[in-house]
Amino acid sequence: MEDTAENGRPGADTRLEDLVVISGYSGAGKSTAMAVFEDAGYFCVDNLPPEMIRSLVELFTHEGSKVERAAVVSDVRGGEFFEPLEGVIEDLQARGLPSRVLFLDADDLTLMDRYKETRRRHPLSPEGSIAAGIAAERTMLGPIKDHADFIIDSSGLKASHLRRRIADELLPRSSRGRLAVTFQSFGFKHGPPRDADLVFDVRFLPNPHYVPELRPLTGLDPRIVEYVGREGKLEQLYLHLVPLLEFLVPQYEEEGKSHLSLAVGCTGGRHRSVAIIEHLARHFGGRDDVVVEVEHRDVGRKA
Repeated sequence: MEDTAENGRPGADTRLEDLVVISGYSGAGKSTAMAVFEDAGYFCVDNLPPEMIRSLVELFTHEGSKVERAAVVSDVRGGEFFEPLEGVIEDLQARGLPSRVLFLDADDLTLMDRYKETRRRHPLSPEGSIAAGIAAERTMLGPIKDHADFIIDSSGLKASHLRRRIADELLPRSSRGRLAVTFQSFGFKHGPPRDADLVFDVRFLPNPHYVPELRPLTGLDPRIVEYVGREGKLEQLYLHLVPLLEFLVPQYEEEGKSHLSLAVGCTGGRHRSVAIIEHLARHFGGRDDVVVEVEHRDVGRKA
């Protein structure tokens, strides 16, 4: 059977169903994104020059190809070979191929911090400052960002949360499995979490911080739980909050959401919020339809 690449359409027998082109700023999470697609069974290639994407597509759309889903990362590491990417993306769209562009974004402070943590040099400023490299990259990647079908800002996100965000937005429900629920405690004085879907303020409950013998403890200690619940408000909270969540979780599942992030905050994030998150995690941890993860963001901070 004749391959029809010459007339601008993929071959009739191609099995390619989804091609994801991943780009974005250095340090914004492209490697994490690649891992998400790899785990979902995609054929993945990292740091691919744009012109090689054309060649790869010809292989994928050729009669007899067994590749159904693929993801490629192309970014400024390619140097002068990176420049044709905008044209390649436009060509994929013009040919009607089942392609999508994912762009990983992040603010300057986040990118700076990640480079400092890894002690790596920026590809556009190997001998200069990281800030200069970031600025140059923003200019170079502007047109690619404009062509993106999905833009995900990873500022403030941990790798696990970024993975779930990508899966939630780009993978079909069948590839994601059970709803992942993250229960997170935090302290308002350290700022609210940036990626939470639901946030509950429990500062109305008795605060163990003002009891000298309880202050060094955390909500993981039963003495804290007993103190917070001594006026009966904690039990009243559970009588309202647990049924609400039992109603919401199936609704999010039905909508196709793969990850739900629920945050409970008190003043410092060490006592009340921790105790409540532990209770909720135990309650929902026994369900077959969810995977529960617990994160106590500020429990290690000084009281």
